[in-house]
Amino acid sequence: MKRLVIFASGSGTNAENIIRFFQDHNNVSVHAVLTNNPHAKVLDRCKKLNVSALSFNRKAFYDDVIVLNVLKDLNPDLIILAGFLWKFPESILSLFPNKVINIHPALLPKYGGKGMYGRYVHEAVVKNKEPETGITIHYVNEQYDEGAIIFQTTCEVSLNATVENVAAKIHELEMEHFPKIINSLLFPNE
Repeated sequence: MKRLVIFASGSGTNAENIIRFFQDHNNVSVHAVLTNNPHAKVLDRCKKLNVSALSFNRKAFYDDVIVLNVLKDLNPDLIILAGFLWKFPESILSLFPNKVINIHPALLPKYGGKGMYGRYVHEAVVKNKEPETGITIHYVNEQYDEGAIIFQTTCEVSLNATVENVAAKIHELEMEHFPKIINSLLFPNE
């Protein structure tokens, strides 16, 4: 049985999509969702989907070994960042090499780095009149959005696109591709 742990900070639509994708999968289990936001909507989604969820603070993540020990106990095959906004600590990355992945709402290396998430990315894409944008799924390293790229796909950005238009297109790409890429990482020979 392959074990997944998801980290999220906000509404949790990607987390829910991943949980639902693997719900009836005999060989994969989403063991837990962890969040740095005790008010995140992802906690409500987990309750409805009957998935364990835990919120933690900055001290538990960076200074103590609380989150690290939770991950050791869960022993995930893959740690998935789905809208998780904090930089991942070296202690976790070294314990789970090439097992932490993230989804970014742009075509990295463009529009990556600290503070470039969600609406901020889409605003930059529209402001710079990019002809296309997309999503990047990548391994996580010690720097924001600089890990090795696993997968990218694009969508067109029209000349009169709004931030909301771009966000909707990106959301569709995330919903379609993120669970499939996770599955391909878990079962590379399928």
